[in-house]
Amino acid sequence: MTGVGRVAALGRQVSVQGFALAGVLVLPAEDDADVRAAWDGLPDDVAVVVLTVAAAEALGTERTSVLHPLAVVLPS
Repeated sequence: MTGVGRVAALGRQVSVQGFALAGVLVLPAEDDADVRAAWDGLPDDVAVVVLTVAAAEALGTERTSVLHPLAVVLPS
């Protein structure tokens, strides 16, 4: 990947919708299946994914088993 990638926020809509104000790609996911589907369908240009605690738990080690994209978890 070259250049600057996008930032995405993944989790319950109520928790991530505000990120849209900063130009972040918001990926609402209300349950574990939605979280995994959104993660698997991330656009190639996403470099950083901000996860809610619940989304991080739904992904388990899948989020740390890859170097790209970088996944960060919101503090609870």
